[in-house]
Amino acid sequence: MSTLPALNDDELAELGRTVTGVPTARIGDVRVEVVDYPIGTPTTAGLYRVFGTADGVGWSCFVKQLQSVRHWEFLGMVPEELREEFVQNLPWQLELAVHRSNLPELLPDGMRLPATYRIDLCDDDRGTLWMENITPEPGPWPIARFERAAYLLGRLSARRQPHLVDPLLPRAGVTTPGIGLRYYTGGRVMRNAIPALAAPETWKNPMLAEAVDNLGDHTLRDDLLALATRLPAVLDALDTLPQCYQHGDASPQNLLVPQDCPDEFVVIDWGFDCPQAVGFDLGQLLIGLAHAGELSPEALPAVHKVILNAFQTGLAEEGMQVTEEQVLYGYLGSLCARATFTALPLWEPATPALFEQRVHLTRALVDLVSPVV
Repeated sequence: MSTLPALNDDELAELGRTVTGVPTARIGDVRVEVVDYPIGTPTTAGLYRVFGTADGVGWSCFVKQLQSVRHWEFLGMVPEELREEFVQNLPWQLELAVHRSNLPELLPDGMRLPATYRIDLCDDDRGTLWMENITPEPGPWPIARFERAAYLLGRLSARRQPHLVDPLLPRAGVTTPGIGLRYYTGGRVMRNAIPALAAPETWKNPMLAEAVDNLGDHTLRDDLLALATRLPAVLDALDTLPQCYQHGDASPQNLLVPQDCPDEFVVIDWGFDCPQAVGFDLGQLLIGLAHAGELSPEALPAVHKVILNAFQTGLAEEGMQVTEEQVLYGYLGSLCARATFTALPLWEPATPALFEQRVHLTRALVDLVSPVV
């Protein structure tokens, strides 16, 4: 975790006045808290909340420290011959580009970005984004919230077709359909996950073996490997579908529902800034909470049906004409490539309970995507 860059007294006063909207406010004591949240993205260096007072009234902001992957503490785990390509293919400036773009004009009613208070850039490929501190509504997502999120994601996707908009962060090759998913799949999935799933030693892990036994799912390995043989054809098929610039990581964790505005989504952590097959965003919407252990795998079929229909409704309302089969394949083909082979906790601290939950989730994903892809 990096250290939050210090602001001098004048900068802190300006920040507090920007947050409160009171240009003459007197700023009191300010304190910083480290956000206790596992960071899974190499371009995120640190997360913080800043609290202060202005004329005796409390204010706060959320701070995200960004970095080039060349500063990532685990870069040494990437094979040396692949490191520079890895650094170049994970653009750390994307989130800054989001907050400097016209994206707010494209978001449908019911979606917005967090307010941006300050952006600091350093010449060593680091930056800090100071933005609105959202207090999310507590508790699980009801099915109606999944439905509304999918509907709005459909509208957003239709508004961000390649002939209508450009990438948020222009760079070489970024307009190639599916380039981001292909890079991710070629590395984490084909180079790491599938060989691990194929290795008999993996399935001798005591916690994994116990979870498989408890669920009686002794065909899971064979089913995963059979699905893996279809992955190259899946990627080819995805590239032939209608394409959109979508959110890229539309899990519920990145669609914040403010406590004081439960019908609104504050959208954060955009990714995959390249054209993807229509329906791409539904994959993360479906499994984000299940992957975190906050939604039972048994709930996925019901959520799947609701979000597929709602997404199509959103597309149609924006005038994008696609078939149900195209959306379904774009959604489940992308989900197959991105999440099905990496759901087992082979690369993270795990417990027997986590292994059992993820074996259950992996089976649900295999059963969902296999009939389509």
